[in-house]
Amino acid sequence: MPELVVTALLAPSRLTLKLLRAFMWSLVFSAALLAAAVYGCIALTHVLCRPRRGCCGRPRRTPPACLSNPTLGEHCFLTLKSSGLRLHYVSAGRGNGPLMLFLHGFPENWFSWRYQLWEFQSRFHVVALDLRGYGPSDAPRDVDCYTIDLLMTDIQDVILGLGYSKCILVAHDWGGLLAWNFSIYYPSLVERMVIVSAAPMSVYQDYSVRHIGQFLRSNYIFLFQLPWLPEKLLSMSDFQILKSTLTHRKRGIPHLTPSELEAFLYHFSQPSGLTGPLNYYRNLFRNFPLEPQELATPTLLLWGEKDPYFEQGLVGAISSRFVPGRLEAHILPGVGHWIPQSNPEEMHEYMWAFLRDLLD
Repeated sequence: MPELVVTALLAPSRLTLKLLRAFMWSLVFSAALLAAAVYGCIALTHVLCRPRRGCCGRPRRTPPACLSNPTLGEHCFLTLKSSGLRLHYVSAGRGNGPLMLFLHGFPENWFSWRYQLWEFQSRFHVVALDLRGYGPSDAPRDVDCYTIDLLMTDIQDVILGLGYSKCILVAHDWGGLLAWNFSIYYPSLVERMVIVSAAPMSVYQDYSVRHIGQFLRSNYIFLFQLPWLPEKLLSMSDFQILKSTLTHRKRGIPHLTPSELEAFLYHFSQPSGLTGPLNYYRNLFRNFPLEPQELATPTLLLWGEKDPYFEQGLVGAISSRFVPGRLEAHILPGVGHWIPQSNPEEMHEYMWAFLRDLLD
């Protein structure tokens, strides 16, 4: 078929897609402005209630001692083959078994996996990564340095750079989103997955369009589309919004100590410490709309019944995309979003059962 005819036939579809994307971006930025007004009021309230803290975050001079706890593992850096970036990770149990690679969410870092590092280092080589832009890992400033494709390449380079041909991928929140994508595009590198409180991007997209409740739960995502303002709001009153997120009586991490809280705030408090992590969100809508994708990697999915950020209905939506027999899903009663830290014993019990045949 002549090229001119093909171009003419495709023109209506291309125009429709461009119009759809333009409409989507108009909705996103309208929601972003509304979210900015709401979070601006919240941040201002924090400043007025705690005037001594001021409008800016206080840079921490020294990291809390818990970040250097030797029982958690050895602190290392790996230079990535594809980008040349250096990523920080904590490693324990090398030589004890297969690679178990942990990917954290926001606003966290490698320390969110402390309970799992203790639990699994006797039978696995456990590696908790600081993703690109987080902690001591390199943090490019450009938004385009945080696309999903580049982040997946980082994971590939880490697995191969550590000397392995595959791994057990354990991920939470943003790390879970990356893990879902990684298992689709690099299936040979993932033997098993354990996903906590995260949905594949295409599932999340389709579900949110149909369920206004999930759309509202994700309001912060729209704020994070804006330049510089989210960094300012999150840092006001010495990072009070982040503190509230992590320590809230109902929605936060139960029994988080002041030192553990500082383990998360320390790197965010450094100059431009929030920009890299927020750039993940600024790339979320880059490839909208997404096509549905079949999921086939054997996966253990753990979900909190009381998760304030993700509805339970997402579990059923995820299950509908799976090859039969490849997904084991559990909804933990009365549990929130931060399962690796709030309910490590339950998580470990499910993980040992799920991975038992790999150790026999």
